[in-house]
Amino acid sequence: MITFRLPQRFTLLKTFIFIFILCSTGVRVLLFIWSFKEVDVNLFHIVNTFLIGFLFDLGTISLFLTPYVLYLLLLPKKLHGSLFDRITTYSAYLLGLNIIIFSFIAEITFWEEFKSRFNFIAVDYLIYTNEVLKNINESYPIKIIILIISVILFGLLFLTWKIGAFKKTFNNDNGFQQKLIPSTFILSIALFFGLLITNKNAEQFENRYNNELAKSGIYSFVAAFRTNELPYTDFYKTIPIDQAFTIVKNSFKSPKEHLVSPNKNEIYRSIHNNDSLTKPLRPNVIFICIESFSGNYLTSFGNKDHITPHLDSISSESLFFTNLFATGTRTVRGMEAITLSIPPTPGRSIVKRKNNQNLFTIGEVFKSEGYERNFFYGGDGYFDNMNTFFGGNGFNIIDRGRGFLIDKSIPTTRTNIEDKEVTFENAWGVCDEDIYNKVIAEADKAFSNKKLFFDFVMTTSNHRPYTYPEGKIDIPSGTGRHGAVKYTDFAIGQFLKQAQSKPWYSNTIFVIMSDHCASVAGRWDLDVKNYHIPAFIYNLSNTKPIKIDKLCSQIDIFPTLFGLLNWDYNSNLFGKDILEMAPGEERAFLGNYRKLGYIKNNQIMILSEQEKSNFYKWNPNQNSLETLPMNENFLNETVAFYQVADYLYRNEGLKLK
Repeated sequence: MITFRLPQRFTLLKTFIFIFILCSTGVRVLLFIWSFKEVDVNLFHIVNTFLIGFLFDLGTISLFLTPYVLYLLLLPKKLHGSLFDRITTYSAYLLGLNIIIFSFIAEITFWEEFKSRFNFIAVDYLIYTNEVLKNINESYPIKIIILIISVILFGLLFLTWKIGAFKKTFNNDNGFQQKLIPSTFILSIALFFGLLITNKNAEQFENRYNNELAKSGIYSFVAAFRTNELPYTDFYKTIPIDQAFTIVKNSFKSPKEHLVSPNKNEIYRSIHNNDSLTKPLRPNVIFICIESFSGNYLTSFGNKDHITPHLDSISSESLFFTNLFATGTRTVRGMEAITLSIPPTPGRSIVKRKNNQNLFTIGEVFKSEGYERNFFYGGDGYFDNMNTFFGGNGFNIIDRGRGFLIDKSIPTTRTNIEDKEVTFENAWGVCDEDIYNKVIAEADKAFSNKKLFFDFVMTTSNHRPYTYPEGKIDIPSGTGRHGAVKYTDFAIGQFLKQAQSKPWYSNTIFVIMSDHCASVAGRWDLDVKNYHIPAFIYNLSNTKPIKIDKLCSQIDIFPTLFGLLNWDYNSNLFGKDILEMAPGEERAFLGNYRKLGYIKNNQIMILSEQEKSNFYKWNPNQNSLETLPMNENFLNETVAFYQVADYLYRNEGLKLK
């Protein structure tokens, strides 16, 4: 317990601190055992991990208890034990216990999903309570969890009463002078942590798991709430902006690309792909963005479970990109990369930020070629700001509207997925078969009206709680990720089979790619292999199937498609035509909300806050990083892309011309 002597008035507070430290340490031990294979088990590092964790727990509980400490200090002793004091103290203690019990249980479930303490994802989940609460209800035994919380709560209340903590707190004559010293001590710790310590200070190890274990969950949550957006120039290494633009512009120097205004700080350029021998093609394009689909699910990449027979089949009939990497760890980050063709900027995705409408997206290229643009989502597109982003950038919305209206200032058409069109639905939306049926129906309408269409389809079935219609595959619904992956693959196979019977099929290309991997957590700050995703361009006429092994990024897929279609177009996109890349031009961008990575020739530069940078050799076979001496040219190239991307966003350089 706490070693210094406290007045009786602080007995209940002392008990609460003890409970918090004990529970937090217990959770840390549990997570340590759970992640034992990944943690650095060097004895010195283990001791430091738990010591740092203990200090962060002290800081967290001091901040948490600040209001009650001030209450104890300022309440006159004549009111000790009064009705007002008892109601206030009982209520505060009960609320505090509920918060810490719930947060510790939530930490365990969050770690199971993300292998991390609370971060900006947890903050975002507070906004979308409908989907999140339904997902929790469908994924976990809620009644049992409530029972466990209740048992723990009443057990702690009984223990508190048994040791006389309430009695001592109420029955005392401690005056202001006696309460001043302990109050000052606790408030000083709170002030120190609140003003001088950041969550980053817990990260003293090369191993990411040790860094996460050293943190305190509640403190991490508050830190994430405060740093959801990180202006690049305030936190990361920079170079003169003119130099940054020069480096980025030089990456676009090819016979097919011409900068419109070479002397301006912009990347707007014209791209020429057709000539007298290569006429432009205008097929319909259906893009399927698969939720949480890692490359290692495919048999093509060594999976032995045979859970992707349909995608494995079309891999031999497509342009199959085997060395492609996602830019981030969440759906909105994937959407940002695909639609804006831009490296990830620190903090939250542009999809969720303000001032994210009327941007130059891939949709503008389709619009210039006469296409109708549609965004399909099986849930309510209010979630993660998707409707505002896609609707505000020229897409029609087809979603499972559940009551959230689109802002009237956004000029878009919204079509609802009606109840009669739904055969199965969970927290996130309708099953993949249902969304594909809606895509088929809308494609039929567009074809009958002689309209070209570009459809962006976001799937949902490969997501916890991993539920889907029974009887479709040989793995029961709700039993885990493998079943969800196999159903996702099954639904794609059914969709393509159904599409083949349609008159518009022969003039339709299917682009299939994941938004991000199922899990990106690993020992390293950026675990490169866990960003590897599959991508296919299927049913492209007059093009032989081929495996493309060039290192590339999500941001490159649509510029590559535009090249295959021989389109001339104006571009504000960072992505490049993969098929035109020379070996020295191959690269990929990857990051989480804080770390920004640039990989080239199996070398990776990682940028982080406080203007830090680390340079590594990546071993693909072992998925390990070996520290290299700093390479200034590589560093400047990395900084240039991320700095320019942030500059363009903040200075309206991503806006439509």
